[in-house]
Amino acid sequence: MSEARNPSGAHRNRHHHHSTKQKINVGDKGREVLESIDEANPVIQQFRGYSLELDSKHDRYERIVKINRDITIESKRIIFLLHTIDKDSKRESILTEAKSRISTLRNSLFKGIACELEGQDPYQFLRAYRGGLQEFIEAVTFYHYLSDNSLPHWETFDQTFQYRIPETGESTPKDPVRTVRTLLPPTEYILGIADLTGELMRKCINNLASGDIASCFQTCNVVREMYKGFLVCYGIAGKEINQKVYTLKQSLWKMENVCYMIRVRGSEIPKHMLAEVAISAAGKYPTEDDEGYQGF
Repeated sequence: MSEARNPSGAHRNRHHHHSTKQKINVGDKGREVLESIDEANPVIQQFRGYSLELDSKHDRYERIVKINRDITIESKRIIFLLHTIDKDSKRESILTEAKSRISTLRNSLFKGIACELEGQDPYQFLRAYRGGLQEFIEAVTFYHYLSDNSLPHWETFDQTFQYRIPETGESTPKDPVRTVRTLLPPTEYILGIADLTGELMRKCINNLASGDIASCFQTCNVVREMYKGFLVCYGIAGKEINQKVYTLKQSLWKMENVCYMIRVRGSEIPKHMLAEVAISAAGKYPTEDDEGYQGF
């Protein structure tokens, strides 16, 4: 009776049993094919080689991803350390520690990536470590800005990512030292510099809170010049840089608002309240939403 009322359901049940039986037949057929494969066949051997090559590539990619995580974490810690500079008495000790940690990071983890990339197409693995690369560039450039008010050139970075490794083994080659390098495309350097402006904005506001008003104007002028340079890239360098420029503009707006508070309203607001008022006003403009970037 139920089948008469619901013929479609009965049809589905019959189809289900039929498909299940068919799957079993396909599995049996596939098993027969696998058993009859001639491993000595050149085509089969070629595909076995492809399989090993892909497995090796995926394993190498995962190893680089793990190194990238460690680079990102340590770079963030270095940036946090540099933000703790608030007195001249602590300045030299903090800069010395940051320099040592940057050197260790470059000569250990990045050297590990360089060894992984040896003999490979580095662009195939760039995505695995570009996040940590940009974070490292941000940390190093922030260190140099605080140390001597300079920004290292891309070529300087690129040279520090080349490593000379001595050959080992019984047979001595003609050149006992081989050179490996970590790929640093100029675009990744530019993206790292764009991230630096966010740290400079935080430094500007921290300087105001600590009473270092002159540094607020100096840092704001530096970021303004960087913004002018990034405007040249807008619209021709892809979505990622455009988003960075949009966020850079928001950071600059915050810094200019802080400088406005100091210059125009500094005489109206008590000094012990100036930092709080400026930071509160700057916080009304969001800096993290870079999805809806627009023309400039």
